[in-house]
Amino acid sequence: MDIDRADLNLLLYLDALLREQNVTRAAQQLGISQPALSNGLKRLRELFDDPLLIRSREGMTPTERAIELQPQVREVLSQISSILQPEQQFIPAESQRVFRVMASDYAEATLFPALVKRMRELAPRIVLDILTPSDISFRDLEQGKVDMAINRFDHMPESFHQVTVWRDSFSCLLNRNNPAVAALDLDTYLESSHIWVSKTGIGVGFGMRPDKPSGLGWIDQALSQMGHKRNISIFTRHYQVPALIIGDNDLIATLPSKVAQLQINNPEIVILDPPFDVPEFELKMAWSPLLHHNAAHRWLRSTINEVAAQLTG
Repeated sequence: MDIDRADLNLLLYLDALLREQNVTRAAQQLGISQPALSNGLKRLRELFDDPLLIRSREGMTPTERAIELQPQVREVLSQISSILQPEQQFIPAESQRVFRVMASDYAEATLFPALVKRMRELAPRIVLDILTPSDISFRDLEQGKVDMAINRFDHMPESFHQVTVWRDSFSCLLNRNNPAVAALDLDTYLESSHIWVSKTGIGVGFGMRPDKPSGLGWIDQALSQMGHKRNISIFTRHYQVPALIIGDNDLIATLPSKVAQLQINNPEIVILDPPFDVPEFELKMAWSPLLHHNAAHRWLRSTINEVAAQLTG
């Protein structure tokens, strides 16, 4: 590509087209006419010698070349935005900014009590809007409509920035009257009934399939690799629910250790190690390149890292 033929507006056009995959919506987002954007797409095709977007029944489908370009274009635009925008001083104690953070129930229970306490000390006028994974999409995060997502992710678009908040293991919660407390070996574990709890990633979830262990997460995958399968009686997406419903019954909940430890002073509940190996997992925070250089956003990320380090130190 000849750099002399390049036009910064064309990169903005390409970014919008790849996000929206619709000329009309992309033009509206850019505040230009549809014919102007269509002409821009024509120039982009000539510039990259590739169709980039092809009409299909679903709308405009990106070519392989376009998919390769998308994270690179987003990163270039982010860097240019950082260069052109003057550095704005961010004073936490005076800021009234609203931070919108998507957090799993797990992150809310383990990270957010300490995070909110710290933020109230440093920035009492800041508003924190905590969204659930079902409230947003990857597109919302990519466009910067949501400041950050904190969860466990099976996959993440390459254009996003992400760091590990911490690593966690798994523990079993049992009612103290459960006979399995006396000797929780693998046989006893498999003979028991279980509470499944998880909510990974972003987006609306669907009903679980107990006959498909590969889709149930780390615990059931670990058992499947051993040739075993547990009997799941209850499925929930909320990590606080098992402690509330485990009651005086024979159910076992295997859930992240940091959540289990929240019940350490509950006299009705016993916390035990699983009778088999389960790989650790990573809690991550992810954000759009559009916010990567923002001073307020840098402060939020730094504060989260500091709080997480204190909780795991």
